[in-house]
Amino acid sequence: MALSLKAEARKDTTKYDIKQLRVKGKVPAVVYGKKVAATVITVDQKELVALLRKSPHAVIELEMPDGGGKQPVMINEIQRNPLNRQLLHVDFHQINMDEPVKTVVTLEFIGDAVGAKEGGILQIQLHELEIRCLPSEIPASITVDISNVGIGENMLVSELSVPGTIEVKSDPSELVLTILAPQKEAPEDVAAQGKEDKPNEVNEEAKEEQTV
Repeated sequence: MALSLKAEARKDTTKYDIKQLRVKGKVPAVVYGKKVAATVITVDQKELVALLRKSPHAVIELEMPDGGGKQPVMINEIQRNPLNRQLLHVDFHQINMDEPVKTVVTLEFIGDAVGAKEGGILQIQLHELEIRCLPSEIPASITVDISNVGIGENMLVSELSVPGTIEVKSDPSELVLTILAPQKEAPEDVAAQGKEDKPNEVNEEAKEEQTV
């Protein structure tokens, strides 16, 4: 089910006007596509932030201003302030529900890796997967079961279980995760520790001799 967002018309485009919009809790944006001419709009900042937290790559049902009806769109680009991460501008791309689109989807890891139980170090290298499919087929996430991954083993994109309606666009040889062997204390470190302890013992004995 598509998420909903309401757009409002935006006519003033000077830097001062845009700054005032942000002060009022609005995010300047533009929507464009085959069925929609490029249109400058604003959306509510709180509603957009909530949507991004829930599902940043989902299909959005955008209610156009001035009686323009509702259009299915996806977020194409987000601009943020590099210091405070405030939303500065958003590009919405109008899509056709009967045409495949490229997007990314979150990987959801489940299970306790056997290698991690044995003391291995789990390192996840990939958190999102690039895919292509119909808008209605975009999953909320793709589940990755890591239960059988042992120490020294890894998992590649090509090994992921993905529905047949989805085309994976990420490199099949890209590393998803690996489990490293546990790090053992080097023998020289143990020896060095022993040497550090001995002078203290000698010093204590020397002190006793001097006292006597």
